[in-house]
Amino acid sequence: MYKILSKKILNPTVTQMEIEAPLVAKKAKAGQFIILRVNENGERIPLTVAGVNANTGAVKIIFQIVGATTGLLNLKNEGEYISDFVGPLGNPTKTEGIKKVCIVGGGVGCAIALPVAEEFKKLGAEVISIIGFRNKDLLILEDEFKACSDRLIVMTDDGSYARGGNVTVPLKELLESGERFDEIITIGPLIMMKYVVLTAKPYNVPCTVSMNPIMIDGTGMCGGCRLTVGNETKFACVDGPDFDGYLIDFDGAMKRAKTYSDFEKGRREEVCNLFNKEIK
Repeated sequence: MYKILSKKILNPTVTQMEIEAPLVAKKAKAGQFIILRVNENGERIPLTVAGVNANTGAVKIIFQIVGATTGLLNLKNEGEYISDFVGPLGNPTKTEGIKKVCIVGGGVGCAIALPVAEEFKKLGAEVISIIGFRNKDLLILEDEFKACSDRLIVMTDDGSYARGGNVTVPLKELLESGERFDEIITIGPLIMMKYVVLTAKPYNVPCTVSMNPIMIDGTGMCGGCRLTVGNETKFACVDGPDFDGYLIDFDGAMKRAKTYSDFEKGRREEVCNLFNKEIK
């Protein structure tokens, strides 16, 4: 059993927790993930390590409430326990030789992008961060990005906060102005990452994407997280989650991501109905 050390609501659909998992905290690096189960009969879900404190044994996770399991997890409170918390899994983000990096995060993907930005800053790289959200109410982690970025650009699709537009707008402006990066790293919705890659391509800047497809065991056994990368099949859990963005079949990945959307909606409604009955 793994104790919830803290819980913080970041916006109406996104929650941050710190889980007591000292062995994971000791070894986890930026870009890696864990798999958890809320209870012993529950679904296994992958969540990126959003930060660690090796001294206290705390591992930070940030999740969006989109399905039944994230709904159940969000019902847990500080001092309670979850059943399983396994990791670190996947490969850390590569940082060697990168002196100037542009981090592009979208929505809850910013929770994955933040520890990557923090790691580059710790290593002495120049970090320019672009983070985007649909509107002001969904904004998360702005202060944290300010702390680890030499420059931070915040975008909202509807213009309700900071600058209006999507994240590709300032990225293109930077590249057109002659700004050069050793790497662009983008993390967020598949459609956003696809267009970040398309924006970067004419400028021949290496572009890495962090993929989070359907995943079950996290060890390459189930094959659920398979992706087409170039002309090869790769598994996000063991070959990734970071990949060369220019080689990803985004259209195929987006199609697979929708496979269980109806089932997820039904399970989420079941959990909500169960919770409502319990509190009446």
